[in-house]
Amino acid sequence: MNSDTKLKFGRKVIAVDEARSLLYEHVILTNPESVPLSSSFGRRLALDIYADHAVPHFRRSGVDGYAVCSADIQQASPENPISLRVIERIPSGTIPKLTIQSGLASRIMTGAPVPGGADAVVMLEMTDSCREEGGHHTSVCIKKNVPAGSNITPIAGEIGFGDLLLAQGTRIGPGEAAILATFGYSVVAVYRRPRVGIFSTGSELLNVGDQLQPGRIRNSNSYMLAAQVEAAGGSPVIMQALSDDAGEVESALRDALADVDLVLTSGGVSVGDYDVLVDVFGRFDGKLLFNKVAMRPGTPTSAAVWNNRLLLALSGNPGASFVGFELFAKPLIKAMAGSREPYPEAISAFLDVDYDKGSAYPRYVRGITHVENGCLRVKPSGIDKSSIMVSIKDADCLIYLPAGGKGFHREEPVIVYPIV
Repeated sequence: MNSDTKLKFGRKVIAVDEARSLLYEHVILTNPESVPLSSSFGRRLALDIYADHAVPHFRRSGVDGYAVCSADIQQASPENPISLRVIERIPSGTIPKLTIQSGLASRIMTGAPVPGGADAVVMLEMTDSCREEGGHHTSVCIKKNVPAGSNITPIAGEIGFGDLLLAQGTRIGPGEAAILATFGYSVVAVYRRPRVGIFSTGSELLNVGDQLQPGRIRNSNSYMLAAQVEAAGGSPVIMQALSDDAGEVESALRDALADVDLVLTSGGVSVGDYDVLVDVFGRFDGKLLFNKVAMRPGTPTSAAVWNNRLLLALSGNPGASFVGFELFAKPLIKAMAGSREPYPEAISAFLDVDYDKGSAYPRYVRGITHVENGCLRVKPSGIDKSSIMVSIKDADCLIYLPAGGKGFHREEPVIVYPIV
């Protein structure tokens, strides 16, 4: 048996988790780069961020109301309001000029600094204006007793000096952007988006803009994979579709691997006479990591390392290519871009339909979820065949169905992996 025949028919099957581990061993973080905060959403931090000041750095009022001495209002109630003289108005963004003493109060706005001497702020709704002179209230009636510390955020009440704000690898979302802005990060150090070269293989492929021809199809896989790369945080580079000539394919892959962080191919990894990636793996000087995975669809999914760059070869059927990307390529891209937890979290759901297909290998079925009576339910998003493309657009998860058996019944609990 020659080497090509061994690669096609003498393959060693490995589990999905083992395949992931083999790939993860070869992950190389992309280099950091600096980007404006306004352009950093969705990127991952390339360094830890620590607080260089406390938040708040002054005692801050949490409500609109009156700053008071709590001892003055211990007996306050709607039936027994306590009258205090108003000595100042303190808008947000200003500094109090006067100190609160017994019998005094200051009108204060949300977010404003609490004046010295005050140890509580009474909400405006718990007060009545008692007397007015020259257009200003000169006294206030407090109708409720509040304890010391009420409605005041103390210095460092949110964040202390030197606290770790955001860890390296954190994905920047709205809350993270707010923290970075609070601490003056107009420019942020993030990991560069991994560049991912995308090839589809097969002489039957037409360019998207070409007219249809008998026996040929347009190259849809490359654009599907490019969208998945973008969603995973990578930067896709769609390459010209490859022919069925092993020498030309090898040359194209070598050129691409010198310019990207990861190469994805679709097609050419099965046992057919024209599955060219198998021929390339038989002649190239890299390291083949695996060429058969215990999964449906996408069993012949393969991977190799070539000059410290990963090459992931996915099945050509669109459903299998989509699933293979979600299981293997997406975690790789996330890890290269700094994610410390690149794998999707498994959640439980109940099957909403019978599924009568058994399998020698675990299945990863494109699924769609919904909530019914507080329970998460899931069903296949369409016809479950790897050659079917249309059902991909509705899928929001992969349904994991263990190997063996004659199928699964409605209401059985299953594991799903959200597609996010």
